[in-house]
Amino acid sequence: MPEEFKQYLKEFAQNFRLPDYNEIPDVGLYLEQTAKYISQLGQLGDVVITGSMISNYVKKGLISNPVKKQYSREQIAYLMFITMAKTVLSLDDIRLLIELQKETYEPEVAYNYLAAEFKNVLGYVFGIKDEIETIGKNNHEAKSMLRNLIITVAHKAYLDMCFKYYRNRE
Repeated sequence: MPEEFKQYLKEFAQNFRLPDYNEIPDVGLYLEQTAKYISQLGQLGDVVITGSMISNYVKKGLISNPVKKQYSREQIAYLMFITMAKTVLSLDDIRLLIELQKETYEPEVAYNYLAAEFKNVLGYVFGIKDEIETIGKNNHEAKSMLRNLIITVAHKAYLDMCFKYYRNRE
């Protein structure tokens, strides 16, 4: 792998971050605005969200119905999680993780853990750090499962970027 591409990956990992929960818009976004906001995750590779996908997640009960056709901060946070997780998990497994999360942590706490842990893991997977730091106590199986999901998503993002590079170098 060329040094310039390695440097690109490291810079990506240093600069990419999920917004904190309080940075997610809470003005109520319409369907297409929500999809566009979440599409920033596309920088991670094979991460896609469309309005019809969001509508499908509502129909399947993964997130609650929008109020007056507008999605709240909490719904957008769940959609960001679903969008990342669906690259490696089935919707049934994602539903189970959400149910486990709701039993143990408030949405804001769970999402902020997701964002911090993803940044932490991304640094390790993309070669910035030598090890993955431990964030908080891992006192619940749902948190351990989420951490392993994040590790898997980060590895998949790394591979997606590498494959894209090698396909496009010709």
